[in-house]
Amino acid sequence: MKSIEIIMLPVSDQQKAKEFYIKLGFQVLVEAPAAHGQTWIQLGLPGQGATISLASFQGIICDTDDIEKEIEELKNKGIEVGKIDQTPWGKFAWLKDLDGNSLCLHQK
Repeated sequence: MKSIEIIMLPVSDQQKAKEFYIKLGFQVLVEAPAAHGQTWIQLGLPGQGATISLASFQGIICDTDDIEKEIEELKNKGIEVGKIDQTPWGKFAWLKDLDGNSLCLHQK
């Protein structure tokens, strides 16, 4: 894993949450239709690499250059990783830590 790319924050009302974060100085980077009739809202602070997504669930998305290699290394350490999902935005694979927190590998 190279870096934390996106921190997904669970919110009850995406539009109200978006307004709040804009007041804090965040800028909308992406607002587009997503799966299951939802909207993907991604915000970031000017000049920063890590971003947030206003979502219906919590998760941390980490950037990787080689998702297959990363998964193999994690499996060799006894860490279970889900299947790779191919999307228009890259490859994604989810896993959970010992407390059930969601982490995701993302290869662009």
